[in-house]
Amino acid sequence: MKRLDLKVGFSCNNNCRFCVQAHKKHLGDRTTEELRVEMDKGRATGCEGIVFTGGEPTIRKDALELVKYAKDIGFTTIQLQSNGRMFSYMDFVKKTIKAGVNEFSPALHGHTPEMHDYLTSSPGAFNQVVRGIKNLKELDQYVLTNSVINKVNYRYLPELAKLLASLKVNQFQLAFIHAIGNARENFDSIVPKKSDVEPFVHKALDIGIGAGVDVMVEAYPFCFMKGYEKYCAERFMPSTEIRYPDIFVEDFERDRKNGGKKKFLQCGRCRFDQVCEGPWKEYAEKFGSAEFRPVKGSRIRTAKQLLSL
Repeated sequence: MKRLDLKVGFSCNNNCRFCVQAHKKHLGDRTTEELRVEMDKGRATGCEGIVFTGGEPTIRKDALELVKYAKDIGFTTIQLQSNGRMFSYMDFVKKTIKAGVNEFSPALHGHTPEMHDYLTSSPGAFNQVVRGIKNLKELDQYVLTNSVINKVNYRYLPELAKLLASLKVNQFQLAFIHAIGNARENFDSIVPKKSDVEPFVHKALDIGIGAGVDVMVEAYPFCFMKGYEKYCAERFMPSTEIRYPDIFVEDFERDRKNGGKKKFLQCGRCRFDQVCEGPWKEYAEKFGSAEFRPVKGSRIRTAKQLLSL
């Protein structure tokens, strides 16, 4: 199913230390009519699913109106990607469900209030997100969380996984930090080495898998995922177009491979070369290629083949 990733604007009630959109805040927010037009274009190009992203979509006064319009014009999967704070208000959650949202994607970046609130620069945010997840599950909604792997939280990813499993989320994604926006500004204090992160990612995945939660890891190359290759996000990502205020990305996968990610000479000798995208280029520019070691074995040529591993 093809998906539209719709950037509604860049206002937000958090200021995450790793925010990849922070450098775009000057672009402000888009009007209701502009976003309606973008949704019409997405449907015309064959998009059946839509993800409302930002910035923070839930703080817009027209949030419910936009969701309802998406439903009215035929989007079948409507996901609300959010910092999760507004989900702590049960009345708001009920209204979003009525409007048409059928997937909720709140973000939780630490297993304690101190850690999450530090990373988001928002005191009280952790309690709101946890309350929000509980509200959503009480109403039997599909919840897929996103957690950004960073220098502050990576040692505690197993504890975070235990918390998410206890909250009975349907899916959790661990996304390795992308060093643009605030993450670029805070690089030395926020971006860890991928090799340091590896054992904690694996343990977190074990906890999620053991609890029956769907799990995946994004922007984390296959050479760090021995035994966990089928949980690399490349296997799951649908065909996606992104509509920003300033640019249109027709094919997000092509955009990542052609400009966003970086492969190395030794990658050509790896059995996963044809399905792995490599790290974000900003990471490679800082740390180089020494960590990335080719995996020996017969070639994996399609994401489907990963299931047999």
